[in-house]
Amino acid sequence: MPKVKIPRKSTAIDMTAMCDVAFLLLTFFILTTKFRDQEVVQIDIPASTAQIPIPDKDIMMFNISPDGRIFFGLDDQNTRLRLLDTLANRYQFQITAEQQAAFKTLELWGMDIKALPEFLAKDPTERANILQPGLKIDTTGGETQVEDLILFSRKINNNLRIAIKADKTTEYKSFAALIEALQNRKVNRFNIVTSAKTARE
Repeated sequence: MPKVKIPRKSTAIDMTAMCDVAFLLLTFFILTTKFRDQEVVQIDIPASTAQIPIPDKDIMMFNISPDGRIFFGLDDQNTRLRLLDTLANRYQFQITAEQQAAFKTLELWGMDIKALPEFLAKDPTERANILQPGLKIDTTGGETQVEDLILFSRKINNNLRIAIKADKTTEYKSFAALIEALQNRKVNRFNIVTSAKTARE
């Protein structure tokens, strides 16, 4: 008796659902991605065996460049705006809505506070190409802009933790001047940002 041949049928796989999921994931990642702004200054941080992490929020950041320039930043945008209003009152300058929007996006900046309005009025591309001179810090009884930033920021948000990120080639005198400004405002606890290394390195 001859064998009955069963006709072969091609297997059809419906890929519609998989394509839908792939495009949904792609859309999700595109909409939720946050692009980092170009850094104001490149800093090569020293290595350390310390393993105490910096908190994820409520951070007041000071960056010290290799040539000793000091930059300041706050992680929360609402705190930044309230600080800008306080600085405008203290240093007697006017701020427009466009300048407020520009300051809201500044993660780090370093210049004479009185020069902020002119800086914020510039085009974003032009702002990115400006070499910022760093914050004015004078420990001889002159202007205390860094101390004002510390004081006003902590009044706005008393939970702020202070972190200092300095290049490993930065001279100690710049670091010492910032620490003195912190101590003048009764701040004796702060974090120093370092990269991780093993004890054998």
